[in-house]
Amino acid sequence: KILVQRGIDTFEKAKNFFRPQLSDLHDPWLMKDMQKATARVLSAFEQKEKILVFGDYDVDGTTSVACMYQFLVSVYRKELVEFYIPHRYREGYGISKQGIDFAKANGFTLIISLDCGIKSVELISYAKELEIDFIVCDHHLPDDILPPATAILNPKQKDCLYPYKELCGCGVGFKLITALAQKLGFAEEKVNCYLDLVATAIAADIVPITGENRILAFHGLKQVNDKPSNGIRALMFLSKADKIMHITN
Repeated sequence: KILVQRGIDTFEKAKNFFRPQLSDLHDPWLMKDMQKATARVLSAFEQKEKILVFGDYDVDGTTSVACMYQFLVSVYRKELVEFYIPHRYREGYGISKQGIDFAKANGFTLIISLDCGIKSVELISYAKELEIDFIVCDHHLPDDILPPATAILNPKQKDCLYPYKELCGCGVGFKLITALAQKLGFAEEKVNCYLDLVATAIAADIVPITGENRILAFHGLKQVNDKPSNGIRALMFLSKADKIMHITN
């Protein structure tokens, strides 16, 4: 009765609910601008450009940065990748002028923003004047006027055909990582090692635990218990949590 009240009224829906499969995740190439985003990153690799990974200081932002930064340094030259998290009080949420000025002063020509950027029209215009390109990975509701970024990944864009609209910022970044890994010919393990961070972002940002979020959270929590990343392992140690409860309902 409870399942039916939740709209789970067939065997197939019940199977997907209780046994979520990573194979049921949507194709990242369905997201608008994914081709543009991957092409710009791969071009940066070829031209040996410096890439700055920019994310908010909250959990969704920091886990997004951790995923993207670790992936990039594993496939590109570490000395050409850096991350930037704005100061909570001096800069606040979102893209900051200080962050863009930092990028310019240190020779970065591509910024990948995570969990922010969709509303930063003026600041991304400013970056463009400084010849710094932006790839925006965000999940907040866009305004009518979008920033002049090289690519905008956000399933909530009106003309984005991506089937699931409730990803968190880390989830959107995870989709970009997935697409890049496919372009570079890496196995799924190269991407799925970040699922514990994605699950952390899903929980902390209080997005709906439905569809893809449920799949990502289910397998992310499994990884937390089986083989967590060093950061999650440290948090578990400090909080004296040997195991994290798995999703069962």
